[in-house]
Amino acid sequence: MKEMEPPSLTQHRSTPNSNYENYKGKDDLRTSLVAEQRGLCCYCLSRIHADRDSMKIEHWRSKSRYPADELTYSNLLGACKGNDGKAREIQHCDTQKGDADLKWNPADPLHPVEQMIFFQDGKLRSRDAEFDAQINDILNLNLPFLQENRREILDAFTRELRKNRRPLDRKRLERLLEQWPIDTHTGALKPYCQIVIYWISKRLLRP
Repeated sequence: MKEMEPPSLTQHRSTPNSNYENYKGKDDLRTSLVAEQRGLCCYCLSRIHADRDSMKIEHWRSKSRYPADELTYSNLLGACKGNDGKAREIQHCDTQKGDADLKWNPADPLHPVEQMIFFQDGKLRSRDAEFDAQINDILNLNLPFLQENRREILDAFTRELRKNRRPLDRKRLERLLEQWPIDTHTGALKPYCQIVIYWISKRLLRP
């Protein structure tokens, strides 16, 4: 969910002839985006940091096709580098997306992204056919290494549960859902945490 935009963006937007290219406060913008996204890429949920070497400033609606939105904060997201500079077939997230349109904005509370995705052996899927195609064809979110990263996160989580041997009752599941995704040292979300959240949520739905 979007929070308050940085004051430098508000001020810049009010100046004559302002555009994204002449906005000098991109460091402020990166800091705001990473903070509100709790340190995760808006698409693949890998770790990002508020610097140009770690992340991109993503325009959900592209600058070239929607120039009126180039300085609209609700249109701006923090994305990972997505294998920028490497072969096209292994690029992902904003790097792969380019100017393409997506059905849903992950930061818009009116867009039911989390309710429409599920995981199968580390593969990210959607119950909506159009968005499922976009996950693969536009964002390339099921690259083998991304699937493996998700599997590793879930495997590590379930191994820890087995090692603990405490009853996995509803109260414990709810506590895990609230506490596990958060890195206690930084307050950021853990990378790829959505696959564990999905697993816990499914268990909570069992009678």
